[in-house]
Amino acid sequence: MEKIFNDTQVAFALKSDTELDRAYFLFKLIDSQPLVRIGTAVTNFAIKAHLPVEGLIRATVFDHFCGGVNEDDCLPVVDKMYTKGVSSVLDYSVEGKEEEAQFDAALEMTLKTIEFAKERQAIPFAVFKPTGFGRLDLYEKLGSGEKLNDAEQIEWEKVVNRFDMVCKEAHAKDVALLIDAEESWMQDAADELVTEMMRRYNKQKAIVFNTLQMYRWDRLDYLKKLHEVAKAEGFFIGMKLVRGAYMEKENARAEEKGHPSPICVSKEATDINYDASVHYMVEHLDTMAIFAGTHNEESSYKLMQLMQEKRIAKNDPRIWFGQLYGMSDNISYNLAAAGYNVAKYLPFGPVRDVMPYLIRRAEENTSVAGQTSRELTLLKTERDRRRGK
Repeated sequence: MEKIFNDTQVAFALKSDTELDRAYFLFKLIDSQPLVRIGTAVTNFAIKAHLPVEGLIRATVFDHFCGGVNEDDCLPVVDKMYTKGVSSVLDYSVEGKEEEAQFDAALEMTLKTIEFAKERQAIPFAVFKPTGFGRLDLYEKLGSGEKLNDAEQIEWEKVVNRFDMVCKEAHAKDVALLIDAEESWMQDAADELVTEMMRRYNKQKAIVFNTLQMYRWDRLDYLKKLHEVAKAEGFFIGMKLVRGAYMEKENARAEEKGHPSPICVSKEATDINYDASVHYMVEHLDTMAIFAGTHNEESSYKLMQLMQEKRIAKNDPRIWFGQLYGMSDNISYNLAAAGYNVAKYLPFGPVRDVMPYLIRRAEENTSVAGQTSRELTLLKTERDRRRGK
């Protein structure tokens, strides 16, 4: 398998020298754990105190990792990336809301992005978070088998209706829909609901996609069991596979509750779990579609190799590679240049509302060994190349 991810000219073709310098500066900052911690604390304080920091945030970290403050804002970025064959997933990244009006607003925004996607080849997927449509505590209570009281039951029915409206719309418009995974303690209820949506709307092909976080050691078994259900009941499985983004939170909670951790014992165990799940899905491509969300070069090469061995076309609509906007351009753009299906998650939303997402990105980058230094090496290589060094 030819190693294509070192080609920085392809990776950063869309970046101006200024944007390249900004990216290098940002990843330099993210590379320092103390700086990330201080920056996070200062940013949180500034936002809570309503200090005028939005301009600064917008010009630096926001514009690097986000498409804009609203969906129209994102279109120039979408069009630009698509000139290089990289598609977009518009991700309304507003987190941690608790009120019905906010859930309805997230529903409206998701329906709007489905409409957007239907009209544009460059946007093949829509996406939402389960907690965008309902309170985390509600999912948790339901998932733990507790009985909901009457008010909660009414509230949950609204959540189910929001899911159904969006999935029905995605099905009607023939737009694939990715549903993100979140904390393990709310995930059981979300999984059950998404499976119900697959039953309803994945009869001809995968429209509704759930997400499996492969740093959880139980997820491959979950996938195999779901596969048995899907075969018995006659529906397709759509699955986004990721490693996972809540590791510190998950471990801390397990310790606090005295439970065994849901997270794999090591990074290596997570990698094995991820690759095994990709392999399983490719083996069963007749009834499955896979969105391989990964910044791991090795896992990407393994999937490319697997496709080659099984003579699966690079642009087979059932296999997509995905990365986050602002990260791993060396994977995204080189894959697209080689003819694979690639989509970047493009977060958007008001600067203040998107900050929790951005802070998680920075923290995650500092905790993933080697991720930031790899980005820095690639950016430095491209800067040197442009300067003729």
